[in-house]
Amino acid sequence: MAKSFATFLIICPVAFFLGILYSSFPYDYAILWTSAPTSEASFALLETHLKTIHASPPLIPRILHIVIATGLLGFFIKLYKPSEANMLFDGASLVLYVIGITVYVANIVKGLRVVSAGSYGEQELVEGETAVGTFVEGQVVGREDSLRVLSASNTILALVLVGVLVLQAGQWYAEKKEKQELARFKSEEEAASARRTGSAGGSGAERAASGAAKGGASSSSGQKKKQ
Repeated sequence: MAKSFATFLIICPVAFFLGILYSSFPYDYAILWTSAPTSEASFALLETHLKTIHASPPLIPRILHIVIATGLLGFFIKLYKPSEANMLFDGASLVLYVIGITVYVANIVKGLRVVSAGSYGEQELVEGETAVGTFVEGQVVGREDSLRVLSASNTILALVLVGVLVLQAGQWYAEKKEKQELARFKSEEEAASARRTGSAGGSGAERAASGAAKGGASSSSGQKKKQ
């Protein structure tokens, strides 16, 4: 019962996060997944969307962080005194979940701050000149590339969360098959035991009938001798 409740605590937050990412997919699609050239309007829409998210009331990120903690609690409950299946499936799911948290903190949160500020990692060049963009290994990544990185981070996070769901579904299927195999083995053992009991009972009855027949024959022969 506790394991099922812990699985519920894992699946619900993952589904919640996937819903949030799906709500951003219309903005990310125009940036990453279309073959047509990305228009400035698409970048502007994504930028406005991200600014709106970052400017949301403090209650919104608090709820998000509570949901993240709920998922971690579910993993800790399932991994308390774990079985071999728990270590395999839940351990791998926890690794993916932590990777998702890392992507959220390192890429998405940082990217939201950059987009909201509109700085995109401004770098000082010479007196008074600046290069607008994120400075990465000697190169300046501009506004459009920074927005693409955020969209790609959403895609990576979605794949990681889908991986968690696949592992949890795989664990459920493996446990179901194991229970079916145990039930089949138990039924076969009971049937074999019943056959052995029936065979022993039948042989005992045959021995009793044979003994009774021999006794009847000996008594009849004894009476003939007396006569």
